Amino acid sequence: MNILFKNARLIDPEAGTEDLGWLLVKDGMIAARGTGDTTRNAERVIDCAESCLAPGLVDIGVKIGEPGERHKESFRSAGAAAAAGGVTTIVTRADTTPSIDTPETLEFVRRRAQDASPVRILPMAALTKGREGREMTELGFLLDAGAVAFSDGDLVLRDSKVLSRCMVYARSLGALIVGHPQDPILSEGAAVTSGKFASLKGLPAVSPMAERMGLERDLALVEMTGVAYHADQISTAKSLPALRRAKEAGLNVTAAISIHHLTLNEFDVGDYRTFFKVKPPLRAEEDRVAMVEALREGLIDIICSMHTPQDEESKRLPYEAAASGAVGLETLLPASLRLHHGAGLSLPDLFKALSLNPARRFNVPGGSLAEGAAADVILFDPNRPFVLDRFALHSKSKNTPFDGARLQGMVLASFVNGQCIYERNAS
Repeated sequence: MNILFKNARLIDPEAGTEDLGWLLVKDGMIAARGTGDTTRNAERVIDCAESCLAPGLVDIGVKIGEPGERHKESFRSAGAAAAAGGVTTIVTRADTTPSIDTPETLEFVRRRAQDASPVRILPMAALTKGREGREMTELGFLLDAGAVAFSDGDLVLRDSKVLSRCMVYARSLGALIVGHPQDPILSEGAAVTSGKFASLKGLPAVSPMAERMGLERDLALVEMTGVAYHADQISTAKSLPALRRAKEAGLNVTAAISIHHLTLNEFDVGDYRTFFKVKPPLRAEEDRVAMVEALREGLIDIICSMHTPQDEESKRLPYEAAASGAVGLETLLPASLRLHHGAGLSLPDLFKALSLNPARRFNVPGGSLAEGAAADVILFDPNRPFVLDRFALHSKSKNTPFDGARLQGMVLASFVNGQCIYERNAS
């Protein structure tokens, strides 16, 4: 179906503009766009009533429970959550059971995703077999089978020699490696960030220096090998100088941060609220503010949800024993809009981090309103307020730290290849 969106606020992260205008979709592609009114016609005309039309979100590092933990999240439930949250492309992690470390497992994931999800789902593959850090996976075969990047997730590869060999081989293939900057010894067993708050709560803690140490190690190996490297989460001010030096030196390095670390801090843990237990742990307010400024500057490239579904049994435990992680596919956009409403980040700059940059870094469709681009777009009202009810989420797991929070910004409709995959009821 050909669709004409008119009277829309076009959010263009490539041009950095926000204009009132129109956009025409033909055969799943963006065919034309312009400012002001239009006399063009289409099979379906949508009057956006000055709501925002933007590229769909590209969310990287999403955990889906298939195979192995389908009770926590399936491709079907994750796809429904993504569509409702304005996420049109998901890049999944390899930390499934078993890990995505063979072409056969990766092919299973691709087929299940294609059959069950209305959004694009593209998998990362494991860097080492079983994510055990001992033996490199068949990177070439996995790349041919559709892997968009390689990562062992939060299982930090401790052996620098093994990691350097993986990087050398990935460099020869032109593949992207995604690292989890953290010193594995210092961070082992930690539940919160070290400081007065951690001491008062009596919880095992990790210094922010553990992140910097892990990042420094990875960046040194990147300099040695020349591989393309992406840090899955940067969350402390102490890591920023190392990241800045790497970029200024011309290394092929990017970094992301989760929306939870941009909008929450260590005090949100409160009275041992396990929905706020994430990995790495929430940081001090000074770190959060520094992360917002690093994002504004462009030092941090990408905002992601780090969607990690956990069932009630995994979270209804003492804080130290509870599983880490929070769902975020449906809260990524409204939580990110806090940075627009409260921190003055423009909508084009926000969508640069949410859509354009991740699409470019992982070489996946999306992130653009340019003519000829795939028509993966979302219509949203950035000012519409609501109170989040976790039981209304489409995800199977409901472990969100934003339960009961007042959020502002609501997705009205989502489109992939010009096909409407989600439309909010008028009520």
